[in-house]
Parts: sequence; C-alpha cells; structure tokens
Amino acid sequence: MKNRTFKKLGIETSVFGMGCMRLPLKESGKPEDIDEPEAIKMIRYAIDKGVTYIDTAYPYHGGKSESVVGKALKDGYREKVKLATKSPVWLVKEYDDFEKYLDEQLERLQTDYVDFYLLHAMSQERWEKMKELNAIGFLKEMKEKGKIKYCGFSFHDNYDTFKTILDYHDWDMCQIQLNFYDQEYQAGVKGLKYAASKDIPVIIMEPLRGGSLADVPSQDIIDLWNSAKTKRNPVEWAFSWLYNFEEVNVILSGVSTMDQLKENIEIFEKAEPNILDEFQLDLVNQVRDLYMEKIKVKCTGCDYCNDCTQKVAISMIFDLYNKAHMYGDKEKYAKQYNNSLVKNQQDVSQCIECGICESLCPQNIPIIQELKKVHAYFTE
Repeated sequence: MKNRTFKKLGIETSVFGMGCMRLPLKESGKPEDIDEPEAIKMIRYAIDKGVTYIDTAYPYHGGKSESVVGKALKDGYREKVKLATKSPVWLVKEYDDFEKYLDEQLERLQTDYVDFYLLHAMSQERWEKMKELNAIGFLKEMKEKGKIKYCGFSFHDNYDTFKTILDYHDWDMCQIQLNFYDQEYQAGVKGLKYAASKDIPVIIMEPLRGGSLADVPSQDIIDLWNSAKTKRNPVEWAFSWLYNFEEVNVILSGVSTMDQLKENIEIFEKAEPNILDEFQLDLVNQVRDLYMEKIKVKCTGCDYCNDCTQKVAISMIFDLYNKAHMYGDKEKYAKQYNNSLVKNQQDVSQCIECGICESLCPQNIPIIQELKKVHAYFTE
C-alpha cells in the first residue's frame, strides 16, 4: 500500500482511505441496516492490507456507521489507523452542543480520541453559523483536552467560500469533493492547489461521483478509454487521475463489497504522483466531455436527503434518470421507476415540496424542480 506524508503534521497515512458511508447492507437495503459482520470483516481486511486512514461521520448510515467502525477497530485495530469523523454542525444550537455530540461520537467509536475531527459539509451559510458559535474555539479546546488530535473541515460550496474558510484559520487539513468530472466544481482543482500552497493537507471524497464513474460506461466511452496504450478500467482511470496530483494526501473510497475493496487496494498499489502523461491526461478530459453530455443531474448518491418525510427515494430516482441518459436506455430505467418506486409509493408524486431535501443537499441541486423533470420523463 502506497503512503503519503502530511508534511505539515509530520505523519504518514495510506493514499487509499476507507470511507464508511457506503458499507454493505442487509437485504432490506435500508441505509441503517448495515451488514455488521461483513462491514467489520472489510474494515479489518483493509487495515491488514495497509490501509491506515478510516473515515466516517455522525449521520452516515442513519447514525449507525460510527458504531460499526468502533466495533471494527477493537482488538488492536484502533492503534493501527488514523480515524476521522465529523461534527454534526447542523444539530449544534449552542457552544456546549459541540462537545456533547463529540462525546457521543467517541462513545459510538469506543475510543478516547479521534485523529481528525472535521466541521461537516461547510458552506457559506454553515460557516457563518460556525463563526457565530465559536467553532474554532471549540476545536482548540478539544485539542487541549486530548479528545481530538487534528482539526479540519469538509466542504461543499464554491471556490470563493472555500478560500475564505481556508484563510480564516491555520487548519490541519481539509476534505473536498474532486474527481475528473468535477474538476471545476465546488473547490475543484483550483482549491486543491490553493490548499497545497498553504501547506494544508487535502483529503479527497467522491472520487467516483457516488459510483457513477465506476459503472460500465457506454460503448463510445469504452472505446475512448481503450485508445490508450496503458489499459485501465474506468475505476482505475478515475483513481489514477486523482493520485496523479502530488498535492493529494488521501483519496477516500466508499466500498460496499469485499470485491470492490480488493479491487481498490490493488489499484492503489500503483498510487504514484505524476503517473499520467500528457496524452493520458488529455484522454481523461475527452472522456469527461462525453460524460458531461450524458449526466443530467449532479447527484452523487450521498443520501444526505434520505430523511424525506414522504419517503421519496430521491438519490435512486436521479440515479435511474442519469443512467437512462448515460446508457441510452429510457425504457429499461422507466420500467424500474414505475415497477419499483411508483409501486412502493417512493416516486416523485409523493413529494409535497417541503424543501427539506434541498436544505440538506451538499451539491445544491434544485431537487424539487429536477424531480418534476424526471417524473415527466419516466411517465410520459
């Protein structure tokens, strides 16, 4: 397993970080119904193979992810990794709430401290709230108490907001969404370079856009990938584009099966910077242009919106819509929409336009408007 150094912190971790937002599920398929034995087996397998960065958060899997990670890190595994989790800042109403939720997280994780503690999903609005509640003071206090070692933030907004937050404090690290499709989206490559210029380590999330860049693509994209002398599958191309940047410290991958995990570990054995030549970089951009023509809704399937009061399967609906366009098969995915979601009353017709989902979406998607388009597309 290849490692990279957080020069500012004087520590080293694996380039591959295991994200625990998409752990294996039981047959129900509900996010909170984690297949615990399999998830624990996978986390420990990753660590045994040299993965030393484990990432989770308070809301993942309906609040169950941290508890499963805590169980997996028993029996000596905690000492082998750097553990990252995130403060549920949207629940914080006053200063003391910060530590209340951190203590709950430490209990779930069965540990006395976390290595990396992040303010979760910063946007301009949330950042203003964090300043008002003295979040920086809280992070400093928790460092002094030994409950966290390093502080940072994860980010979902535009570049200017990212720069503002980055310049406000001497952060130990930050976490941004980046993949070859989203090069100029949110913080983007520009944000990666700016953080590196300030010697702030960068963790990458959504390297495969919620798995959409890992799905078997249309034939025109396959043909384009295959024009390269060096053969890689779509997953390896996506990861290679990221670890090609020497400014990237860790790339998080949310694996759902042991096969995915093993494939990722094998790919990251080659995780060297500057591994792609100019032809290959140009090829990636050509593939990106093709994807941009096909993907209609920029949903990554993070499921932050899965608390819909009407049980509308928002991310699943967008996934079907995107796939219908990416693979040119409207009939197939319309059938899935009508035979599954409409039948189970999880389709767009159940939406009451309350807007809660839009307030939670880190991609800032106009969800209500887009859902109406999808429903018309699949039912016309």
